[in-house]
Amino acid sequence: MYDDTPVERESMEFDVVIVGAGPAGLSAAIRLKQLEEETGKEISVVVVEKGSEVGAHILSGAVLDPRALNELLPDWESDADCPIDSPVTSERFLYLGPSGSMPLPNFALPSMLKNHGCYAVSMANVCRWLGEKAEGMGVEVYPMMAASRTVRREDNSVAGVIVGEVGIGRDGEKKGSYEPGMELLGKYVLFAEGVRGSCSKQLIKEFGLDDGKEPQKYGIGLKELWKVKDEHFKKGFVQHTFGWPLKNDTGGGSWMYHFGDNYVSIGYVVHLNYKNPYLAPYQEFQRFKTHPEISKFLEGGERVAYGARAISEGGFQSVPKLTFPGGALIGCSAGFVNVPRIKGNHNAMKTGMMAAEAAFEAVHEGRQGDELIGYQERYDTSWVRDELHTVRNAKPLWSKYGTILGAISLTGMDLWMNILGKGMGLGGVSFFGTLGHGKTDAQSTEPASQHKPIDYPKPDGVLTFDRLTSVSYSFTNHEEDQPAHLRLKDDQVPYTVELPEYAGPSQRYCPAGVYEYVEDGGKQVFQINAQNCVHCKTCDIKDPAQNIVWHTPEGGGGPNYPNM
Repeated sequence: MYDDTPVERESMEFDVVIVGAGPAGLSAAIRLKQLEEETGKEISVVVVEKGSEVGAHILSGAVLDPRALNELLPDWESDADCPIDSPVTSERFLYLGPSGSMPLPNFALPSMLKNHGCYAVSMANVCRWLGEKAEGMGVEVYPMMAASRTVRREDNSVAGVIVGEVGIGRDGEKKGSYEPGMELLGKYVLFAEGVRGSCSKQLIKEFGLDDGKEPQKYGIGLKELWKVKDEHFKKGFVQHTFGWPLKNDTGGGSWMYHFGDNYVSIGYVVHLNYKNPYLAPYQEFQRFKTHPEISKFLEGGERVAYGARAISEGGFQSVPKLTFPGGALIGCSAGFVNVPRIKGNHNAMKTGMMAAEAAFEAVHEGRQGDELIGYQERYDTSWVRDELHTVRNAKPLWSKYGTILGAISLTGMDLWMNILGKGMGLGGVSFFGTLGHGKTDAQSTEPASQHKPIDYPKPDGVLTFDRLTSVSYSFTNHEEDQPAHLRLKDDQVPYTVELPEYAGPSQRYCPAGVYEYVEDGGKQVFQINAQNCVHCKTCDIKDPAQNIVWHTPEGGGGPNYPNM
């Protein structure tokens, strides 16, 4: 039971409120202040971030395409504090078998899939740097401020967000330490919450922003950061793989990026439309590291960090309408990841910049609370849309035809056709037109009776690790005496649906061991270990009954990712 008694809150007013200090939100903030400098017209901007600091919740591969950064900060390379210092020097794509591998020839890859001119980076550190840039320009940045819900005007347009409410106990009652938080009010509110953001999810549903769109698709990305020996380190080396340990009908693949001072970012993505409820993405990642083409780089090294985050994969067909009365969705709140490129940060940054330009225009036209149609118009004619349109069939082909035929053969052919067609002025032509996604990822899960359990090897504690040990390397922490942020719509569904029909997939798809069935008096009891949660949002996406709902916990909680 939660105390819903209305409370009085202080409020602060700004021209633009931005929710989320990721690449999209910070790029929007910087662009707004640049426009202030260029025009001499003032604009007040605040960015709120639920992590303990800017960058604390940022997890990405990442190889950064600097296209948007070049537009935003053309002189970034001359900035001594910029953490982008590892240009890609060599790369390869491999198709893995259980013990061997087959390289994909570089000449067969469309140029857009190559990483020349890109940089291996820690996006957490890039965001920390962007945050400092924004603050230096006059943007107010408030970390440890979770936006729990929106504030509305009388006409139901979005007028702001409530942030900083803390001190509610596990029982829903206000503790002695209760603070009601405050209302941050803006003429416009930009939501840059990342994949499956809580406010964004509600706004998409309420305003029907995804009407007529294909369902959003997702993957889960699991990442470890290693410090490796000199003889195994190749600064600027980039490697991606398909194939083992996943079967052909399950989408996914890996990355390995060498950057900085002997750091290796290694990660694995499993597409969340997998069918087998016994599959465990975390265990697939650990098994992947034992392949000879992978383990040779990690031998004698030390793992220094771990994390996981859902990734939007729907692409062009799944991008919702971007605006609603009083605000807009930017970055991964809307979903701009280019799946075959394995990149989305550049698109996130550009959408933040476009929304900022539209908001600046609107504010100085004396408007507030209406739709930022200028943002949607900019997107519709942008290189972001063009890039996503070119690769629009990659995800559907992979899902329908598997890795070998769908991802490698048909997608390769489709990309070449689109690229050549555009080069000849014919537009993005394709034999396939524009394919749909069909089922949601939750609907893709099949009953356990149609599959066999998977026997995963035990961790060795050197190369492979158990989940709870890994969670400790995410430096996750939550205030324990607060309302559960992982809530069930129906407490009985785990016993009537999830366990008997699907063999309890939540205990396997969660990368942090949050969900488990424990023996108690001869019965299986569903237990939620919310303190382990790394805020990946996979449960909110993959639960076949859609019974688990992820709510925003108190600000400052969750992972504290260093150099991720």
